[in-house]
Amino acid sequence: MNRIAVVPGSFDPVTLGHLDVIERAAGLFDEVHVLVVHNPDKSALLPIAQRVSLIERSIEDAGIVGNIVVASWSVGLLVDYCTDVGAHVLVKGIRSQVDVAYETPMAIVNRHLAAVETVFILPNPANAHVSSSLVRQVSALGGDVSPYVPTAVYEYLQET
Repeated sequence: MNRIAVVPGSFDPVTLGHLDVIERAAGLFDEVHVLVVHNPDKSALLPIAQRVSLIERSIEDAGIVGNIVVASWSVGLLVDYCTDVGAHVLVKGIRSQVDVAYETPMAIVNRHLAAVETVFILPNPANAHVSSSLVRQVSALGGDVSPYVPTAVYEYLQET
């Protein structure tokens, strides 16, 4: 049986915390889809195609191995993508109780809609405080985000 999981997120931009979750998911599942999804509640810094490219470069640079597909999805429900690719698991990184409170109702609905289970992965403590919104804010104010993001993202942000 091919165990396929989807790691969804806005990844705007991808952080070292995201890479940690992706790498750990790759060790648990036969195939991992890293899925850039549009979040209408957030104003994006990077276009979706750029996020996909930065994730691909970051995974390669980090030497993360496994059957990893990086894609984007902006039409329909997340579970529709899961059904399309044969995934029965969503993997979500959880940094705090706030994340648990936010993710739990969605996990229940996803299970109800399409029998897709959600697996929560706790962060490496070194990355537990890092979020894409924090990176965007620090970067916009001229701060050093190199401890929080892959080299490809850091270089991209320096160029823009």
